[in-house]
Amino acid sequence: MTRAAIADFYERLSVHMPAPKTELDYASPYTLLVAVTLSAQATDVGVNKATKRLFPVADTPEKMVKLGEEKLGEYIRTIGLWRNKAKNVIALSQILLDEHNGEVPETREELEKLPGVGRKTANVVCNVAFGQPTIAVDTHIFRVSNRTGLARGKDVVKVEERLEKVTPEEYLQHAHHWLILHGRYVCKARTPECWRCEVADLCLFTPKTPEGGFPKKKKPAKKAKRTLRSKPPLKSAASRARKVGDKGA
Repeated sequence: MTRAAIADFYERLSVHMPAPKTELDYASPYTLLVAVTLSAQATDVGVNKATKRLFPVADTPEKMVKLGEEKLGEYIRTIGLWRNKAKNVIALSQILLDEHNGEVPETREELEKLPGVGRKTANVVCNVAFGQPTIAVDTHIFRVSNRTGLARGKDVVKVEERLEKVTPEEYLQHAHHWLILHGRYVCKARTPECWRCEVADLCLFTPKTPEGGFPKKKKPAKKAKRTLRSKPPLKSAASRARKVGDKGA
């Protein structure tokens, strides 16, 4: 995609979604960090259901450590990989208390040192909690970037670096959310809804999906199988009687 097309791409998304934001519920940098950590290989809806009960009880590192791993597990049991996530949340909360005075660090490097926090999680916290122009590449952004030709790459780091290079400065702050929401609701994995996409004419993906999807190919009719007989068919009693009569004549 050309630089001019990329600028147009983001401008249209910004008009369509002027104030994009994360769909995870949070009230502070700490609760955001916990929510994003829990969201790995889980849906935002599922995480929000769990944290709706959890955060009124434990919304600070002190309260979370006091809650403990076992009781935390009871709140997040419906989330995938909950046992390991409970262990990581308690561990990172203790590190925040011991090394950061209970505060969430504002750099990706420090965030990535916390248990269960990878590059994507760190970028989300930096962007959403601290307003840094980082781009957290998840499966949606990776797909949209490669499919549209916006920023192609074989791994998430390459796509992230490419996006940060080609995205106009005025769009960097919200690029992460525009791309993830576009991928989640329009440029879907299995069947992208090109007929209602505001950037379809700029996108390099072909063939564009028509409204209602592509017609399903009809399967060729199966030919009737011929039944092969290993023995001659049995003759009826009347047929046998006629044969005997003919011999007698």
